[in-house]
Amino acid sequence: MKLKNTLGVVIGSMVAATSFSALAQGQGAVEVEAFGKHYFTDSSRDVQRDGELYGAGVSYFLTDDVSLGLSYGEYHDLTSKDPVDGGGHKKIKGSLTSLDAAYHFGAPGVGLRPYVSAGVAHQSIGQADRGGRDRSTFANVGTGLKYYFTENFFAKASVDGMYNIDADEGEWMAGVGVGLNFGGGARQVAAVEPTPEPAPAPIVDTEPEPAPELVRVELDVKFDFDKSRVREESYSDIKNLADFMQQYPQTNTTVEGHTDSVGTDQYNQRLSERRAEAVRNVLVNEYGVEGGRVNSVGYGESRPVADNATEEGRQINRRVEAEVEAQVQ
Repeated sequence: MKLKNTLGVVIGSMVAATSFSALAQGQGAVEVEAFGKHYFTDSSRDVQRDGELYGAGVSYFLTDDVSLGLSYGEYHDLTSKDPVDGGGHKKIKGSLTSLDAAYHFGAPGVGLRPYVSAGVAHQSIGQADRGGRDRSTFANVGTGLKYYFTENFFAKASVDGMYNIDADEGEWMAGVGVGLNFGGGARQVAAVEPTPEPAPAPIVDTEPEPAPELVRVELDVKFDFDKSRVREESYSDIKNLADFMQQYPQTNTTVEGHTDSVGTDQYNQRLSERRAEAVRNVLVNEYGVEGGRVNSVGYGESRPVADNATEEGRQINRRVEAEVEAQVQ
């Protein structure tokens, strides 16, 4: 596969992605990127100068934080250290195909997300002192930074260490890239304007008005372990709350997210915030409640309602709660 064809596929995917009406980060998202890296070879290559690796890749997010990616690149500007017959230096061509898993730190969204990665690679590269190509298997480790300028467009910088299993030598690369993230998270739809309440007809009555009555709707949405995606069966309960708020437009609510006790306090705090935000997105984006009327907050594992020592108790604690009250005559 030629490099220009690879880049063409990725750039075309980026252009097509910008036309999607539903773009978001998180579990199920896909990232495509184009990159350039400076390649520092091992001592056995007999290469006069280090060169560049240009290529592209695609990744799929298995969770909000873990992705699995496949990339392909071709080497440029590599020449033999010693002149070959005729006095010139031999140009060395080659390619690198990698499969890597990456763990991203921080919550999905606009801003900085550091990551670490590990995986394997196959290298096919020309040889300085003879014809044919040398084919090697590498074990990769790496680290880097991604900065998301928007929910979907990011730039990255990376450093990769590569251990040549066949030659028992180390190499490394440093590079930069740009890419797009799309397809994950909650589906975004156009906000629905609430239907205004008809003005009540004036009532002329000498009888005293009845005392106001307090009415309330409560919401309790359960989540799978280590997940922030709203289950399909929970949508009807969320719609009931949204319908109540549409009926009583003076009402507001706060969506509260919670977790069980598995995991660190910091991780559970972020997970509870993502769960609360996911339910808020359904209220606002799916069912048309005005965004200013719905707040979200996460409490991590600090407010259990059941025993975290049992699986049944932990399932109950993985929840998002909300309530709305209104006074009616």
